[in-house]
Amino acid sequence: MEIIRGLHNLSKQKQGCVATIGNFDGVHSGHQHILSQLSKKSRTDQLPSIVITFEPQPQEFFVPQRSPARLTRFRDKAEVIADCGIDKLLVIHFNESFSQLSAEDFVQQILVDKLGVNYLQVGDDFQFGKDRGGSFATLLESGEKHGFAVENTQTFAIDNERVSSTRIRQALEAGNMELTQQLLKRPYCMSGHIQHGAKRGRTIGFPTANVPLHRETPAVSGVFAVRLWGRDLGICKDTIDADVNETNDNRRQGINGIANIGYRPTVDGQKGLLEVHLFDFKGDLYGKLVHVDFLHKIRDEMKFDSFEILKEQILNDVVEAKAYFSK
Repeated sequence: MEIIRGLHNLSKQKQGCVATIGNFDGVHSGHQHILSQLSKKSRTDQLPSIVITFEPQPQEFFVPQRSPARLTRFRDKAEVIADCGIDKLLVIHFNESFSQLSAEDFVQQILVDKLGVNYLQVGDDFQFGKDRGGSFATLLESGEKHGFAVENTQTFAIDNERVSSTRIRQALEAGNMELTQQLLKRPYCMSGHIQHGAKRGRTIGFPTANVPLHRETPAVSGVFAVRLWGRDLGICKDTIDADVNETNDNRRQGINGIANIGYRPTVDGQKGLLEVHLFDFKGDLYGKLVHVDFLHKIRDEMKFDSFEILKEQILNDVVEAKAYFSK
């Protein structure tokens, strides 16, 4: 998949394209269904498929203090979108200048002049342009004027409830990793490069691989049974098939362990960090890009009065995690 960062790097798509627009945070099962349909449309029409998204997300630009925690970093989002068969990802920098673009100019300058859109798929509640002046009805009118088709995405539901990024955040907050995995069609995952830490875990017998979060607020916190994998380790994930509702933990190979994600209140309360202790593993992970699947929540993060009490609790956490993996 080609990633186009910014409109200035976008040359006109002379042959046209099929496209969709959205944040696609988490790229959950509903998103995957949309992207799968778009990919099929592109093959039928013999046109490239393009996903249009924004960085930062509009809500993060307008109300950063109230914007929800992201489910995925951009790199992870792009990887899952690519797995869904999309040809190009257009990332528009959402800034003050772009926020002032009217709905009519958005259609003319981007969809028509830059992309030459033949087919556009969006939700019927989609709003865009300055002061959210554009709507699905606006796009229908624009499509008739400029000669492109517009279709609304159908609501995708599991257990008779709409799948959404908000619903996934609620499941994560409740520690319901099984529901989270069902909604995502994969385990909830975070990734990053292993960095050196203070190595305090070694002093109590639990060395950890440390992954910086690079985000203000993580969507999860606490202690989890996890599985670590990555191409740098020779362990790759299965390619996502958006038509298959497969939620079996064992689809991914990896190294089992426990992880704490949060702010380490017992130590120093520093900025967020993901610390992973792996079972029965010896090797050098520093600098390697890894992915951590969160499979089962053990407990919330908490502060302990001493390292000895912390060590005793970690021993209990390990027992619970290993019991989970032995099922």
